[in-house]
Amino acid sequence: MPAAPSAPVHPPTSSLKRPPAAERVYTHIKEAVLDRRYEGGTLLTEGGLADAVGVSRTPVREALLRLEVEGLIKLYPKKGALVLAVSAQEIKDVVETRLLVEEFAARKAVPASAQLIARLEQLLDEQRQLAEEGDLAEVAVKDRCFHAEIVKNAGNEILSRLYDQLRDRQLRMGVAVMEAHPGRIEANITEHGELLEAIRAGDADVAALVVRRHVGRVRVLVRGEDR
Repeated sequence: MPAAPSAPVHPPTSSLKRPPAAERVYTHIKEAVLDRRYEGGTLLTEGGLADAVGVSRTPVREALLRLEVEGLIKLYPKKGALVLAVSAQEIKDVVETRLLVEEFAARKAVPASAQLIARLEQLLDEQRQLAEEGDLAEVAVKDRCFHAEIVKNAGNEILSRLYDQLRDRQLRMGVAVMEAHPGRIEANITEHGELLEAIRAGDADVAALVVRRHVGRVRVLVRGEDR
């Protein structure tokens, strides 16, 4: 009887899906900067990062160059990489851009589809749950997703792409605000609820007003001017 054909040998699935070393380093540093485990002013060394991720120094250099282009770090030859703090100008620029995009999007969201309302309700519930768990980084992600969903539904692809470019800065500022002002977490959730209700009610003027007040607070709080 002829022998049965042997089954093909495939490499382990994990090895196929494992990201390249430089991508792993990039992700490690970027996530740590955005959730402020690496705060502004922290000096990162190639050796320290290589040990933390378990790679050689070559992919570390590749990742650092990429992050410098994105404006998150500043490279200093033979010293390392300095995590850049959020500047007053950056705060101003982000807030102004958010206001332009989000006020427009809030108006365009009216009248809202049932799908948009359901998605905003879901994101708001998830934000409440994460706030109870004390996961500030994920609260910031859901906060940003809530606004991004409204922007996406405005139907303007150019504005959506522009808004996506603000993502990293929004997340970093969001965590900074919540760490410095814990009471702001519940206030954000409340204001998101007000925005959802205005959109649900079909009131574009109120929706835009809520956005203006809500986003305008970011500049005040990130600069430490709690009023």
